[in-house]
Amino acid sequence: MPAPSNSRAHAAELPAPPRTGAASRRPGATSRPGPLAIHDLERGFGPHLVFDGYRCPRARLADLDGIYEFLDRLPDRIRMTKIMPPYVFRHGENDPVSEGISGFVLIAESHISVHTFPARGFLNVDVFSCEPFDVQLVLAELRKAFTPGRMEWKLLGRGREFPKSIGQTRAAVAQDRWQVARTMGLEVSR
Repeated sequence: MPAPSNSRAHAAELPAPPRTGAASRRPGATSRPGPLAIHDLERGFGPHLVFDGYRCPRARLADLDGIYEFLDRLPDRIRMTKIMPPYVFRHGENDPVSEGISGFVLIAESHISVHTFPARGFLNVDVFSCEPFDVQLVLAELRKAFTPGRMEWKLLGRGREFPKSIGQTRAAVAQDRWQVARTMGLEVSR
Protein backbone atom coordinates (compact mmCIF):
# COMPACT_ATOMS: atom_id res chain seq x y z
CA MET A 1 0.00 0.00 0.00
CA PRO A 2 1.48 3.42 -0.89
CA ALA A 3 2.31 5.87 1.88
CA PRO A 4 -0.25 8.63 2.45
CA SER A 5 0.57 11.92 0.74
CA ASN A 6 1.24 13.58 4.09
CA SER A 7 4.09 11.24 5.01
CA ARG A 8 7.42 10.15 3.64
CA ALA A 9 8.96 6.82 4.52
CA HIS A 10 12.62 6.01 4.10
CA ALA A 11 14.89 3.17 5.09
CA ALA A 12 18.63 3.10 4.86
CA GLU A 13 21.05 0.25 5.33
CA LEU A 14 24.21 1.72 6.78
CA PRO A 15 27.58 0.02 7.05
CA ALA A 16 28.36 -1.53 10.43
CA PRO A 17 30.70 0.81 12.36
CA PRO A 18 33.98 -1.17 11.93
CA ARG A 19 33.46 -1.82 8.22
CA THR A 20 34.08 0.58 5.37
CA GLY A 21 32.53 1.13 1.97
CA ALA A 22 29.41 2.59 0.50
CA ALA A 23 26.05 2.10 2.13
CA SER A 24 24.33 -1.06 0.96
CA ARG A 25 20.70 -0.75 0.03
CA ARG A 26 17.62 -2.86 0.40
CA PRO A 27 15.43 -2.94 -2.71
CA GLY A 28 13.40 0.26 -2.82
CA ALA A 29 15.33 1.88 0.05
CA THR A 30 17.67 4.80 -0.23
CA SER A 31 20.45 5.96 2.02
CA ARG A 32 20.08 9.53 0.76
CA PRO A 33 16.43 10.24 -0.04
CA GLY A 34 17.03 13.59 -1.70
CA PRO A 35 15.74 17.01 -0.70
CA LEU A 36 13.73 16.98 2.49
CA ALA A 37 11.92 20.24 2.01
CA ILE A 38 8.68 19.98 3.86
CA HIS A 39 6.66 22.07 1.43
CA ASP A 40 3.94 19.42 1.54
CA LEU A 41 3.79 19.94 5.31
CA GLU A 42 3.24 23.72 5.23
CA ARG A 43 -0.44 23.24 5.96
CA GLY A 44 -1.33 21.76 9.28
CA PHE A 45 0.12 21.71 12.74
CA GLY A 46 3.64 20.59 11.92
CA PRO A 47 6.17 17.87 11.06
CA HIS A 48 6.69 14.70 13.09
CA LEU A 49 9.85 12.70 12.44
CA VAL A 50 9.51 9.05 13.51
CA PHE A 51 12.89 7.26 13.60
CA ASP A 52 13.89 3.63 14.24
CA GLY A 53 17.56 2.67 14.54
CA TYR A 54 18.70 -0.97 14.36
CA ARG A 55 22.00 -2.66 15.25
CA CYS A 56 23.10 0.24 17.45
CA PRO A 57 26.03 -0.38 19.81
CA ARG A 58 24.70 -1.54 23.18
CA ALA A 59 26.99 0.84 25.09
CA ARG A 60 25.52 3.89 23.34
CA LEU A 61 21.95 2.76 23.99
CA ALA A 62 22.71 2.13 27.67
CA ASP A 63 24.52 5.46 28.25
CA LEU A 64 22.18 7.50 30.45
CA ASP A 65 24.46 10.56 30.43
CA GLY A 66 24.98 10.34 26.64
CA ILE A 67 21.23 10.26 25.99
CA TYR A 68 20.74 13.18 28.38
CA GLU A 69 23.41 15.16 26.49
CA PHE A 70 21.81 14.27 23.14
CA LEU A 71 18.39 15.52 24.30
CA ASP A 72 19.94 18.59 25.93
CA ARG A 73 21.84 19.56 22.76
CA LEU A 74 19.40 18.68 19.94
CA PRO A 75 16.81 21.45 20.42
CA ASP A 76 19.46 24.16 20.00
CA ARG A 77 20.95 22.35 17.00
CA ILE A 78 17.58 22.35 15.19
CA ARG A 79 16.64 25.87 16.34
CA MET A 80 13.93 24.83 18.76
CA THR A 81 13.26 26.29 22.20
CA LYS A 82 13.99 23.96 25.12
CA ILE A 83 11.66 24.90 27.97
CA MET A 84 12.90 22.40 30.56
CA PRO A 85 15.90 20.16 31.02
CA PRO A 86 15.60 16.62 29.65
CA TYR A 87 14.16 13.87 31.82
CA VAL A 88 15.95 10.57 31.25
CA PHE A 89 15.21 7.30 33.08
CA ARG A 90 16.56 3.76 33.09
CA HIS A 91 13.77 1.16 33.16
CA GLY A 92 13.23 -2.61 33.17
CA GLU A 93 16.40 -3.43 35.08
CA ASN A 94 14.89 -6.74 36.24
CA ASP A 95 14.39 -7.91 32.65
CA PRO A 96 17.51 -7.61 30.47
CA VAL A 97 15.52 -8.02 27.23
CA SER A 98 13.22 -5.05 27.92
CA GLU A 99 15.75 -2.98 29.89
CA GLY A 100 16.46 0.39 28.39
CA ILE A 101 16.40 4.14 28.69
CA SER A 102 13.57 6.53 27.97
CA GLY A 103 14.12 10.25 27.71
CA PHE A 104 12.08 13.29 26.87
CA VAL A 105 12.68 16.99 26.42
CA LEU A 106 9.83 19.45 26.19
CA ILE A 107 10.32 22.18 23.62
CA ALA A 108 8.09 25.20 23.11
CA GLU A 109 7.29 23.79 19.67
CA SER A 110 6.32 20.33 21.10
CA HIS A 111 8.74 17.53 22.16
CA ILE A 112 11.60 15.16 21.41
CA SER A 113 11.61 11.62 22.85
CA VAL A 114 14.09 8.72 22.86
CA HIS A 115 13.51 5.08 23.81
CA THR A 116 16.40 2.58 23.76
CA PHE A 117 16.56 -1.22 24.01
CA PRO A 118 20.27 -2.06 24.38
CA ALA A 119 19.88 -5.87 24.41
CA ARG A 120 18.14 -5.62 21.04
CA GLY A 121 20.34 -2.86 19.61
CA PHE A 122 17.15 -0.91 18.91
CA LEU A 123 16.23 2.76 19.24
CA ASN A 124 13.04 4.83 18.73
CA VAL A 125 13.14 8.63 18.44
CA ASP A 126 10.31 11.11 17.81
CA VAL A 127 10.82 14.77 16.94
CA PHE A 128 7.49 16.58 16.83
CA SER A 129 7.21 20.31 16.24
CA CYS A 130 4.71 22.94 15.21
CA GLU A 131 7.56 24.56 13.25
CA PRO A 132 9.67 23.17 10.39
CA PHE A 133 13.09 21.76 11.27
CA ASP A 134 16.08 20.43 9.34
CA VAL A 135 15.36 16.71 9.02
CA GLN A 136 18.78 15.97 7.49
CA LEU A 137 20.46 17.58 10.51
CA VAL A 138 18.38 15.48 12.93
CA LEU A 139 19.27 12.31 11.02
CA ALA A 140 22.97 13.27 11.07
CA GLU A 141 22.80 13.88 14.84
CA LEU A 142 21.11 10.50 15.34
CA ARG A 143 23.77 8.73 13.26
CA LYS A 144 26.54 10.45 15.21
CA ALA A 145 25.02 9.75 18.64
CA PHE A 146 23.83 6.16 18.14
CA THR A 147 25.66 4.81 15.01
CA PRO A 148 22.80 2.57 13.79
CA GLY A 149 23.64 -0.20 11.34
CA ARG A 150 20.27 0.37 9.70
CA MET A 151 17.66 3.06 10.07
CA GLU A 152 14.08 3.70 9.02
CA TRP A 153 12.21 6.94 9.31
CA LYS A 154 9.02 8.69 8.32
CA LEU A 155 8.18 12.36 8.18
CA LEU A 156 4.50 12.87 8.93
CA GLY A 157 2.39 15.96 8.50
CA ARG A 158 0.41 16.26 11.75
CA GLY A 159 -2.89 18.11 12.09
CA ARG A 160 -3.34 18.47 8.35
CA GLU A 161 -6.45 20.63 8.78
CA PHE A 162 -5.03 22.83 11.55
CA PRO A 163 -5.25 26.41 10.29
CA LYS A 164 -2.03 28.37 10.68
CA SER A 165 -3.60 31.84 10.56
CA ILE A 166 -6.35 33.74 12.38
CA GLY A 167 -8.23 34.23 9.10
CA GLN A 168 -8.15 30.52 8.31
CA THR A 169 -9.20 29.72 11.88
CA ARG A 170 -12.18 32.07 11.71
CA ALA A 171 -13.26 30.63 8.36
CA ALA A 172 -12.95 27.04 9.64
CA VAL A 173 -14.93 27.78 12.82
CA ALA A 174 -17.63 29.66 10.88
CA GLN A 175 -17.96 26.78 8.40
CA ASP A 176 -18.20 24.22 11.24
CA ARG A 177 -20.86 26.27 13.05
CA TRP A 178 -22.84 26.68 9.83
CA GLN A 179 -22.70 22.91 9.15
CA VAL A 180 -23.79 22.02 12.72
CA ALA A 181 -26.67 24.51 12.63
CA ARG A 182 -27.91 23.21 9.26
CA THR A 183 -27.64 19.59 10.48
CA MET A 184 -29.78 20.50 13.49
CA GLY A 185 -32.37 22.18 11.27
CA LEU A 186 -31.61 25.64 12.65
CA GLU A 187 -31.88 28.82 10.66
CA VAL A 188 -28.47 29.96 9.51
CA SER A 189 -27.35 33.47 8.75
CA ARG A 190 -23.94 34.44 7.53
